Amino acid sequence: MASKESHMTSVLLTSILAAVLGSLQIGYHTGNVNAPAKIIEQFFNTTWRARHNQSMPDHSLTFLWSLSVSIKDFGALLGSLGVKWLADAYGRRNSILIVNCVSVVGACLMFSSKASGSFEVLIVGRLVFGLFCGLVMSLNPLYIQEVSPTNLRGAFATLNQVSFASGILVGMVVGLETVLGTEHYWALMLSLSLIPALIQFLVLPLCPESPRYLLINRGKESEAEAALLRLRGNPDKVFTELEEMKEEAAHTQTGVTVHEFFKKRSYRQPIIIVLIINMGSQLSGFNAIINYSTKMFQARFDEATYLTLGVGAVNVTFTVVAFFLMERAGRRRLLLTGFVSIAVCNLLMTIVDSVLHLVPELSCLQVLVVFCLISAYELGPGPISWFIAAELFDQPGRPIAMAFTSMLNWGGKFVLALLFPPLLKVCGAYVYLLFMTVALLAFALTWIRLPETKGRTFDDIAEEFRGAEGIPLKNKTGFNTFT
Repeated sequence: MASKESHMTSVLLTSILAAVLGSLQIGYHTGNVNAPAKIIEQFFNTTWRARHNQSMPDHSLTFLWSLSVSIKDFGALLGSLGVKWLADAYGRRNSILIVNCVSVVGACLMFSSKASGSFEVLIVGRLVFGLFCGLVMSLNPLYIQEVSPTNLRGAFATLNQVSFASGILVGMVVGLETVLGTEHYWALMLSLSLIPALIQFLVLPLCPESPRYLLINRGKESEAEAALLRLRGNPDKVFTELEEMKEEAAHTQTGVTVHEFFKKRSYRQPIIIVLIINMGSQLSGFNAIINYSTKMFQARFDEATYLTLGVGAVNVTFTVVAFFLMERAGRRRLLLTGFVSIAVCNLLMTIVDSVLHLVPELSCLQVLVVFCLISAYELGPGPISWFIAAELFDQPGRPIAMAFTSMLNWGGKFVLALLFPPLLKVCGAYVYLLFMTVALLAFALTWIRLPETKGRTFDDIAEEFRGAEGIPLKNKTGFNTFT
């Protein structure tokens, strides 16, 4: 690597790895509830019988389990509302540490539910952990983007998704009946997220605060310079980057309210872009496939659980591929490739599902299409949807933009979890055509509106939107992009 591109230091890498321990916890609690579902439902039933001397009605048991699973997403929606206040009041790094306490409380509640003989404690624990999810999945990209050098910003932000996907796979494995997904150990399984939480408490305080926050939000130039020197290790690079920050500070106001955020003229286009990318990512079928892959495979295969582990492994593999491609291919190419590939996979899912009862041998093709859809999602829309807002907005608007991103992502997951089962009953295999339509719409609108942000400073990107209703786009190597 050329000297101008070599910004990697041990402090920078440690800061990023310490931050993404939060998303590892979220992934873990996303992946660990499917395999032991029957055992935890049995705990619900046993608890009910001990109180009322009769078994819980089936419809009540189904409702309580659905509530237990989905309440995390609802909690995340609520948690998103606190992102701006925390990030601006306490700083990016300190906010991550504060919300880590919420994760610890949630994990402790889930762990104590069995000992206390109360399924209500488990549900409350999932809700509390959901608050953590909504906060940290916005705070992590915010911190990572602001401490990373321009040429590595997107790749490092992708590590948040790599950590999340890795957590899902670990949760899937630990939740197996042959590991900890048993009647005796399921509560212990739910508590294991305390390990990365504790490591984060030990390591992250040793890492520097975001230099951009210190300079632009707090006006502490000497502290910002010291933090930047620790992160970059080269005084020349520190001077150049500090000057860029000062230039950005000169162009931005000190703070933005939520009302001003949605009214400000220069924010309109970025808001539309964030809405397109996030809704396209969440409503194009990925979450439905992830949530219902086990049931889908159970209908055709004896070892459905291990095929679901395959889903988790593919998920991790292609987030790692996205990490290596992010600064080579750029955000636009990966998003456009991802959306069009997801659309094709949804079309194939419709065709295969429609003829599966006639040609059962196509079940192996169905598994392949599921793996391809997951690969396409993690190649671009999955990781980029979480961090693109941090690149499109200036310093005052960035925390609200990340909160908006979190609400769209978690809200999309919540809505899809509610709507997919009834849609599947009504539409059958044709439900995937709805997802295909969403993916194609996202592709078209991304093509028209999204600038390439790879290798550009925050101020350079924000400059394109200042005082303009439209985006000046130019054709470059087949893709519309800013110059």
